[in-house]
Amino acid sequence: MWDYTDKVKDHFLNPRNVGELEGANAIGESGSLNCGDALKLFLKVNENERIVDATFMTFGCASAVASSSALTEIIKGMTLDDAAKLTNDDISDYLGGLPKAKMHCSVMGQSALKKAIADYRGVQILAKPGNLVCECFEVTDLEIIDVVKANGITTTEIVTDYLKAGGGCGQCLDRIEEILESVKAEGKV
Repeated sequence: MWDYTDKVKDHFLNPRNVGELEGANAIGESGSLNCGDALKLFLKVNENERIVDATFMTFGCASAVASSSALTEIIKGMTLDDAAKLTNDDISDYLGGLPKAKMHCSVMGQSALKKAIADYRGVQILAKPGNLVCECFEVTDLEIIDVVKANGITTTEIVTDYLKAGGGCGQCLDRIEEILESVKAEGKV
């Protein structure tokens, strides 16, 4: 069983801001039912680009629900520019930490937020940039590089914890290791 903090348990058992938000003018989706976690984030943003309300609908584990709930609490009242700076570690820290193997839930929240901000600003995100590395969980090389650099990741196991990449059939593990070595060679980890 996972060792969850009391705050994670509280946000899972008593999630805040659940459901579709009437009048939402920004929506971001992240995750995939294929991987077992999916999040749809709804924002109501005023003319000054301040988030006045936020709700979510999610499918997933306790960490996914808790991370989504925490995200909505964190971003209410923020400007879009400030919200755009929010990291997955900020979400995890707000909850008092997440088990390593569940960090992908906070990454999913950060991703949905970025997509909602892009939606509000009319920036169309057509496809994931980069080359597909993990077919099981549809993770690209650029997603791996971003998470590795942002979190100082040094092993494929931790990449799997954050993105699930490599956690299915395992055929992409060598490619993930190559990407890690490349980022290390750049001195970014």
